[in-house]
Amino acid sequence: MAEDFGRDIGAAERMVREWQDRAAEKAEKFTRLQQQVENIAVTESSRDGAIRVTVASSGMLQDLQLADNADNRPMARLGADIMRLVQQAQAKIPGQMQQAVEDTVGMGDSAAQHVLDQARRHFPEPPPEEEPPARGGGRNEIRTPVEDTAQPPRRPQPPQQSPGRRRPDDFDDEDFGNGSFLR
Repeated sequence: MAEDFGRDIGAAERMVREWQDRAAEKAEKFTRLQQQVENIAVTESSRDGAIRVTVASSGMLQDLQLADNADNRPMARLGADIMRLVQQAQAKIPGQMQQAVEDTVGMGDSAAQHVLDQARRHFPEPPPEEEPPARGGGRNEIRTPVEDTAQPPRRPQPPQQSPGRRRPDDFDDEDFGNGSFLR
């Protein structure tokens, strides 16, 4: 019986060592995954090359470059183009993260799957690109005026004199009606 106990302890020790080895290996893989994800950056450019954006794996804008010909568009259009490019770059982050997962921990890991699911949720596909309206002969648009509900600014009213105060033309040196000679 004593020798069975010794074998059981040895088997338990081997099992614990194997768990430790697997945990250390998994930790090393996740460290590599983290490093690869931190190094992800996606760059998108407009068709004419006037706008170039770079987005980090967090989705944050890292770089924005505007060429000289970017100023030939209306500011609203420029802003919309920049936002569209940022969204296009963000939409590519989950794919790059998936590649990093495949290269390190593997797609079978549930924690890695959770990270990928979160990335897909935070960085969905961008809306389709809108074509700029054609000049002359494009589609007909009916524009309805937007009702302005804002109130016009109020003019400041001149301060009203309180009934107890005298106007300068009513000044009388001898009148101390309010009990004070200081004015």
